[in-house]
Amino acid sequence: MSNPAITLSLIHQSESAERLDKVLAAGFPDHSRARFQTLIGEGHVSVDGRKIVDASFRVKPGASITASLPEPEPAQPQAQAIGLDIVYEDDSLIVIDKPAGMVVHPGAGNPADTLVNALLAHCGDSLSGIGGVKRPGIVHRLDKDTSGLLVVAKDDRAHKALSAQFAAHGRDGRLQRRYLALVWGEPWPRRGSIDTHIGRSSNNRLKMAVLKPGCGGRHAITHYETLQVFDAPDGGKPLASLVACELETGRTHQIRVHMAHIGHPLLGDKVYGSSHAASANRLSTAAHAALDRLGRQALHAGLLGFEHPVTGEQMVFEAPLPVDMRQLIERM
Repeated sequence: MSNPAITLSLIHQSESAERLDKVLAAGFPDHSRARFQTLIGEGHVSVDGRKIVDASFRVKPGASITASLPEPEPAQPQAQAIGLDIVYEDDSLIVIDKPAGMVVHPGAGNPADTLVNALLAHCGDSLSGIGGVKRPGIVHRLDKDTSGLLVVAKDDRAHKALSAQFAAHGRDGRLQRRYLALVWGEPWPRRGSIDTHIGRSSNNRLKMAVLKPGCGGRHAITHYETLQVFDAPDGGKPLASLVACELETGRTHQIRVHMAHIGHPLLGDKVYGSSHAASANRLSTAAHAALDRLGRQALHAGLLGFEHPVTGEQMVFEAPLPVDMRQLIERM
C-alpha cells in the first residue's frame, strides 16, 4: 500500500497580495516553485477552502493555504543501459557531455533512447522526479543535434537551486554557458552582442524567428566573439569562422536564430541556413565531405559553469570539440 499524501498548510503573513506559487515556494523551501505550479494546476491546492488551479492567483494577506502532495508518480520512460560520457558526478548532480543525435527527454517521435532513459538506468531511484515524469532531473536542455555539456539534478534540492540559476541566465554571475559554432562568412564586427526578441515564425510554426519590436516574442541576448577565420580556396571573401557564443538568455534555437539573423548561419543548419546552401560549393573537396559527414548544425556547448547547489562552490567544466567538428575545422 502506498503512503498517504502529505498535507502542507500555512497562513499568508505578508501585508500585500502575492502569487500563490510564490507564497508556497517561500513557505516550504524544500519544494521548488515549479513543483507547486504543477500541484496547483492538478488541483491539489486550496485557498480558504476553495480549490485554485491558477498559479498566478493573488493570495490576500491572512488567507489560509492548503497543499496536498501526492505520492510521486513513477517516471514513465523506461531505464535503458545507454553509455554516458560523465564529466562529473556526486550525490546531488551529474554533468554529461551529450553527443550529437541524442534527444534530452522523451517526446513526440522520440519515446526512447533519450538522455533521460540513460539517466534512469544510471541513477535509478535517486533521480529527481521534479520537472515532470518525462523530464526527471532536467533543468535545461540542448537540441538533439547540438553536442556538449548538460547538468542534471539528482534530488529536489539540487533541482530547485539549479533551476533558479538557469532562470537568472547568468545575470547574477553564477551561471556560465559558452558555445562554439562554425558559421558561414566572417561576422563583423568580430565581437558583439545580438539583442532581439525571438518567437515562433509566422511563416513556419516549427521555426523560431527574430520578431519586429512590438510583435511579441521573448527577449534574447547573445554575445559572440570570432576566434578563427577560414579563407576560401578560391581566394574570395572568408568562407567561414569559428565563433564563441555566450548566452545571456536561453531561448529555443537562440544561437542558430541569432547568427542567421546577422547573416552568418551555422554550417550544417538545414533549418536556419538554407540561404547559404550555395556556400558549401566553395569548400574544398575534403571540407565538403567533412560537412556532409557532420550532418548537423556545427554547434557545441563547450563550457558550463554554475554554483554547486549544496556546497556553494563555483564549478566550471569544459568539453573539447567532438570529432565531427574537429575534422571539419581541420579540413577547412
